[in-house]
Order: sequence, then structure tokens, then C-alpha cells
Amino acid sequence: MTRDSWSGRAGFILATIGSAVGIGSIWKFPYELGANGGSGFLLFYVLGLAAVVVPLMFAEFAIGQRGRADAAASLAAVAREAGASPRWRWAGAFGVLAGFLILSYYAVIGGWTLAYAARTAVQGLPAATAGAAQARFDAFLAEPWAMLGWHALFMAATAWVVARGVAGGIEAASKVLMPVLFALMAVLVAYAAVAGDLRATVAFLFEPRLERIGPRTALEALGLGFFSIGVGLGLMITFAAYSTSRVGLVQVALVSVLADTAISLMAGFMVFPIVFAHGLDPASGPGLVFVTMPIAFARLPLGTAAAAGFFLLLGVAALASAISMLELVVALLVRVLGWPRPRTTLAAALACFALGVPTVLSFNLWADWHPLAFVPTFAKATFFDLIDELTSNAMLPLGGLAIAVFAGHVMTRQLLGDALGVRARGAKWLAFALRWLAPALIVLTALAPLLGVR
Repeated sequence: MTRDSWSGRAGFILATIGSAVGIGSIWKFPYELGANGGSGFLLFYVLGLAAVVVPLMFAEFAIGQRGRADAAASLAAVAREAGASPRWRWAGAFGVLAGFLILSYYAVIGGWTLAYAARTAVQGLPAATAGAAQARFDAFLAEPWAMLGWHALFMAATAWVVARGVAGGIEAASKVLMPVLFALMAVLVAYAAVAGDLRATVAFLFEPRLERIGPRTALEALGLGFFSIGVGLGLMITFAAYSTSRVGLVQVALVSVLADTAISLMAGFMVFPIVFAHGLDPASGPGLVFVTMPIAFARLPLGTAAAAGFFLLLGVAALASAISMLELVVALLVRVLGWPRPRTTLAAALACFALGVPTVLSFNLWADWHPLAFVPTFAKATFFDLIDELTSNAMLPLGGLAIAVFAGHVMTRQLLGDALGVRARGAKWLAFALRWLAPALIVLTALAPLLGVR
């Protein structure tokens, strides 16, 4: 049995939204969208959400509702109930490992947000030019010790909340900070529409570009869906297990996905008008938000204060997701090791920080180190590039495939429907999606690059 719980339905919903709406929506979505050509990527992203991510989220909620424990133990418990082997626990453990690896570099990016908030408040904004904004970002990346310090601070904040438990940490913060983040983003979208190139943004996002649509685009879009929402990790299994009473799990899942998608699109309309208005490259990579947003804020009244607040709230959004990923690891280790939550949290956080050090160095001292230089596809990939590729485009889809197979072939239709509180017809369609549709799409998009299809 789990040792903690949400205080109620509203807390569960907001915590789930907070977990989904992290910097994956605001930081990674715009730069992945820009790197993959815009409209074609967005199309596959939405289709992937509907056909794969949402059914998997339903499945994870159902498993957590029945298993009432961490991801591995819940899978084992539901497998026993369905008359299957408890070795399915290893699928849950695989997801926990993926979450741990993601958190190791996610915390580095979270540290960037805290650094930008503090430095903007103290130093002000750079000149409202692309060159000045890029120079500040490059100068920050060239400071490995400073980056390590901010990485440590972000990881410490994450551990502090997880050590306190569920209801008193992320749930309480989500009730205040998520609405504030949404409101601030709405203001920035309105500003970008006026001050930036809205027409070019609409064309970039919604005009079909058939030449940019291919299997690789589909893989990247599906991988981002996994990264952004968090399915394939077993995270939603853990969250559902913390629900002490029957809640509308279907409604919670749909609200969370819709909120995440809305925030992701807002991030696009917040960033790309400024990108196109100032002649920046939409495919400029992980630094896109950290280069473009200072330009926008520099021309706003009270822009320095607004920019500091934005990056702080971006850090809070990152913290919400980071807490959920660390909780995923801690929930399993508390059961396996039998340690108190504070000691387990400290050990997991220290290990995660250590693994994040090579990611920090990938942007400066180890920028020219390419671990898989002998592999043509990864000849120029840094450690950060490789761990991002491994988790987003390999481990998360594989974890999602395992969950889909389990829910579609091991869990009975009745068991699935009862856990979610849906009628027989809804359970039938969900079972079909999990048994055939989701696995087929995951396998097709994952195999395409391996077969040399572009």
C-alpha cells in the first residue's frame, strides 16, 4: 500500500496537470517544433496524443488504481489479479529507470530557469537584439561551475519537496502556481502577437509542408508526447495509486492532456512570433526559449521584473514535473530498501545530481566529446544529445509499448473498465487501442530510423 495520498480530487487533478505541464511543454516543445519544420511535426504530435498517449495514460491510471502501489509493485499486483506472471514488475522498473535518467538532465535545464530568474533580477536584461541575447546565453553555458551550482540547487529543491511527502509539496504549490503561470503566458502570447510576426507563426505551425513530413518527424513528435505528458514511465501509475477515493480518472487524464497541449501551443505562439520578427533560427535547439524571451521582455514595460517572474515560474513548472519523476523513483526505493522517505530521497537525489554532471559539461568542457563518434548517426552527438535521444525516442516508447501490451493483452476488458469507471463500450474501444493501435504506431515510428527511412 502507498504511504501518502492526495488531499482530494482537486489536488490530484492539479498535481497531474503540474506534472504534465512542465518545461517539456514550454521549453522542449518549441525547440523540437522548430527543429522539425513546424506544421508536419504538430500534426503528428496531436495524432500521437490521441491515438497513443491518451490511451496509455488511461492504462497507467487503471493499473495504479488497481495496484495501489509504486509502478513496479502495481504491475505485479494487477498481473496476479489477471492470472499472469508478476514478472511484469520489470516493465515498471524499466520506466522508473527511464524517469531517473530523464530527471538527471531535466534538473540541469531546471537550473537554467532558476539562474535566468536570479540573473535577470540582478543584472537586468540584455539589449533587445538577437546578438546580445545569444551572447548572454552562450556566456552562461561557458560557466560549468555556475551551471553545476544551479543544477544542485534545483535538485535540492526537488528533494526537499519529495521528502515532505505528496500533499504538502507539489499539490500545495500547484494550486497557486499553475494558474499564475497560465495567466502570465497568456499575457506574453498577446504581446508576441502584437510585437512579433504572427502571420509567419501561423504559417509555420499550420500550413502543410509535405516535404517535411516523414517517419523521423513522426518519431520525434511521438517521443515528445511521451516526454511532455510522462506516459511510459509508470509515473501516472504512481499518481493514481495515491488517490484514496474513486475519482473520474478519465476526466483527470483528458483535462491533463488538454491543459498540457494548450500550454504547449501557447508556448509556440509566445516564442515563434519573436523568432521570426527578429530573424532568429527556429531550429536553434535547447536554448530557444532562453534566447528569444529576453528579447521580448526587453521591449515590455517593467520587462526586467516580468522576465524574472517568467523564468521563476518556468522553474516552478519544471519543479512540478521534477518532483513527480523523483517521486517515481523514491516510491519504488522506499518499498525495496525499506529506508525512511527522507534518507531514500537524499540518496536518489544525490545519484541523479551525479548523473547530471556530464550533461552540464556537454555544453562547455565536454562540448567536443562525442561518445559515439564511430556511429555515423551520432557522430556529432554530445552526452546530453545521446541521453535525450535514448530516453525520449527509445526508452519512453519501449516503456509505453510494454504498458500497452500489458493493459491490452494481460488485463481483461472488465478489469480495465472497472478501474476507470467506464462502460463496456468505452472499455472495448480502449482495449482495441491498447492492444493494436498504440503498439502498431509505436513500433512503426520507432523502427523507421533504424531501417534508414527518413
